[in-house]
Amino acid sequence: MAKYKPSNENQMVMLPISLQDQLVPGTLEHTINRLVDENIDLSVFDVRYKNDLTGAAAIHPKILLKVILLAYAKGMISSRQIERACHENIIFIALSYGYAPDHTTIASFISSMQNEISSIFSDILVVCEELKLLGGTHFSLDGVKLSANVSKEWSGTIDELKHKRDKLQEKLKRVIAEHAQADKHPQVEIERQKKRERRFQLQVERLNDFLKDREPKLGSEGKEIQSNAVDNESTKMTTSHGVLQGYNAQALVDSKHQVVLAAEAFASQDHENLKPMLDSAKKNLVTIGKRPDYFEGKELTADSNYHSLGSLKVCENEKVDAYIPDIQFRKRDPRFADQERFKEERKKPRPFSTADFSYDENQHVYRCPNGKELKCYARNQVNRYRTYDLYHARTEDCAACPLRSRCLSKSDASRRYLSIQVDTGQPNLIDLMKAKIDSEQGKKIYARRLAIVEPVFANICVHKHMDRFTLRSKLKVDVQWTLFALVHNIGKIHIFGALI
Repeated sequence: MAKYKPSNENQMVMLPISLQDQLVPGTLEHTINRLVDENIDLSVFDVRYKNDLTGAAAIHPKILLKVILLAYAKGMISSRQIERACHENIIFIALSYGYAPDHTTIASFISSMQNEISSIFSDILVVCEELKLLGGTHFSLDGVKLSANVSKEWSGTIDELKHKRDKLQEKLKRVIAEHAQADKHPQVEIERQKKRERRFQLQVERLNDFLKDREPKLGSEGKEIQSNAVDNESTKMTTSHGVLQGYNAQALVDSKHQVVLAAEAFASQDHENLKPMLDSAKKNLVTIGKRPDYFEGKELTADSNYHSLGSLKVCENEKVDAYIPDIQFRKRDPRFADQERFKEERKKPRPFSTADFSYDENQHVYRCPNGKELKCYARNQVNRYRTYDLYHARTEDCAACPLRSRCLSKSDASRRYLSIQVDTGQPNLIDLMKAKIDSEQGKKIYARRLAIVEPVFANICVHKHMDRFTLRSKLKVDVQWTLFALVHNIGKIHIFGALI
């Protein structure tokens, strides 16, 4: 009969392991290890530790930073995942020198890096500059909307949240009343009632704490917008996948090797973020030795979400060669004339535009396609950035008009209004940008945007699984987003920098 050596899967084995031998040159973990040891100024963390005379020794910030950077590079965003890796993965054990920090230490370190993260980010940018990874000629700006660590069910106006609290209090009273009769039920039912009671009680307490002396949250137009009882700095945002409660994570990217020059999370729309992103990038570049006018004369591309008069004025003041199209630019582009998404529009009866109205020079009136007059009732009216003369038809002419459905945008509209732009002799920034984008050179330059900035978000949000924030409040979310941008830049150093 055959004889075999015993195989016991529960057998414990002690292996002599050199931790530093696990960090093989040419690997990402080796690059992270060298960058943190040699290129990042870790003295910025010293001020937070006051245990030189009393208290236990702390885990060195370089250990925590190395572990977090490698974890984020491998798509681990949970502090518990990182803790488990420090116990089970030999690479993480080597980077942590066997200390295996727990998840509370890791989470606390990440969420408290507001004062140090910009310095660390700049230190990595210095390495990118030394390795000639920055082109400095073309930059792209874009953003991605990511969910916050909060449910949108906790959002609402102050009155809506008060109503929600009142309903929860009613539910809590019913649950307490049911609990009072719990002696007649089995033990399992009693425990379930206790859990329900505690859950409703915590929810009511949370809303009471939030609503105490709380003022309504106002939007950019001065009107009340929805607050959130858990993370009030987050906001509801519309995306292609629906509405989410979260932040708008922005990145300004250099074209040469897609190095991120600035990263920040906002609770606002894209067109409001161009100036702060430019300011942040200038601050980072000045830190690494660049001139304050670094962006002067350089090309900047951003999609149509950034198109606004305010954004264009910022670019004009900064003397940036910007290419930011309006939302109608593809419809003006003959290359997209046969696109499937525009065919449906051509099948519908085309509504009447200003071009369908003729001007009667003798009567100084406009005539509609049905021959009725539109008289001028206001001249030289300024609407944001253009000057208009305003005309309108008579109510009785529009009421019985057979062409009413093609002329009035709303079925309950009383009459047709017409805005005729007045030539003031001074082209405005909006029209200049349209002409710039519609030119052959403008189309070529703007086309570069897709290949510069979109892969950055694909790398961070898909490859590295940063598809939601795990922290709350803008300051902490900023740290997490900047850390992922930092990991992205370290990846560029690892691939293109030939760092041994």
